[in-house]
Amino acid sequence: MNRITILLLTAMAPISWGTTYLVTTELLPAGHPLLAGLLRSLPAGLIALAAGRTLPSGVWWLKSLTLGILNIGAFFPLLFLAAERLPGGVAAAVAGVQPVIILGMGALVLRDRIRPVTAAAAVIGAGGVALVVLGPAAELDAIGILAALGGVTATALGMILTKRWGRPSGVGPIAYAGWQLTAGGLFLLPLTLVFEGFPPALDGGAALGYLWLGTVGGLLAYTLWFSGIQRLPVIAPGLLALLSPVVATILGVVVAEERFTVVQAIGLALVLVALVGGQTAALTRPRRLAERPNRSLVTAEQ
Repeated sequence: MNRITILLLTAMAPISWGTTYLVTTELLPAGHPLLAGLLRSLPAGLIALAAGRTLPSGVWWLKSLTLGILNIGAFFPLLFLAAERLPGGVAAAVAGVQPVIILGMGALVLRDRIRPVTAAAAVIGAGGVALVVLGPAAELDAIGILAALGGVTATALGMILTKRWGRPSGVGPIAYAGWQLTAGGLFLLPLTLVFEGFPPALDGGAALGYLWLGTVGGLLAYTLWFSGIQRLPVIAPGLLALLSPVVATILGVVVAEERFTVVQAIGLALVLVALVGGQTAALTRPRRLAERPNRSLVTAEQ
C-alpha cells in the first residue's frame, strides 16, 4: 500500500470525528460527557478485542493502559465537555492548534527536527481553522477552553507515544485499537458511575448518536488512525486532524443552515494550503528520518 492510499485512509478518521460536534449537540443528552466517552469507547473496544483475538502481553499491558487513557479515557470526556460548554466553532478552533503541539512534542520525544515548511503549515492551518469556525459572536467559557486544550494535548501525547512504541509484531490494527478503546473505556467506567450516576433514559436519537460515535467514530476511525500514525511521519496525521473542524463547519452549513462567509472561505483555503503543503513536505522527507526503525517492534519485551 503506497503512502497516498495510507494518507487517504487515515484522513477518514478526522473526517468522521468532524461529525462529533453536531451529534453531541443535536442527539446526545446534555451533561453526560463521561457517559458519552464510555459508550463511545468500551463497547467498540470489546468488539475489537473479540475480532482481533489478541490480548496484550508483558509491558504492553502498561503501554496499552497509558495509550488508552491518553487517546481515549482523557480525550473523549474532555472533548464532549468542550462540545457542551462551547460553540462548536470555538472548540474546533482550540483543536486546530494540535499540529503545533505535535511538532513540539515530536521534537522533544521523537527527536524529530522541526522543518520550516511543516511548522509553517501547522501555524497556517491553525489560523485557517480559526477563520473557518470563529465568528464575531463566539462565546468563550474558561472551563470549555481548558477542556478542549487538555483534550488535544492528551491525544497529541498519545499520538507521539503511539509512534514511538509502534505496534507489537503479529498484532493487527483492529486488535491494537481494541486494546486502547477497552483500556480507555474501563478507565471511564468507575468515573462515570461515581460522578454521573446511572445512565439516563435514552431516546432513539441518542441511541443512534452513540451507535454512530462508537462504530464509525470509534472502532473504524481509530483502527485507521493508529495504523496511519505508525506508517506515516507523525506530523502527517497531525495535520490531517485539521479536517475535523472543517467538516464540523461544513455540516453546520449544510445541516444546521448556518451562514458561510467570505472570511470562512479564506480560512478554508488556508487550511487546504496547509494540508497540501505540510503533507507534501512530510511525505517527501528523507526516508531515514520518516521511517526510522521502531525499537518496540523488534525487542523481546513484545
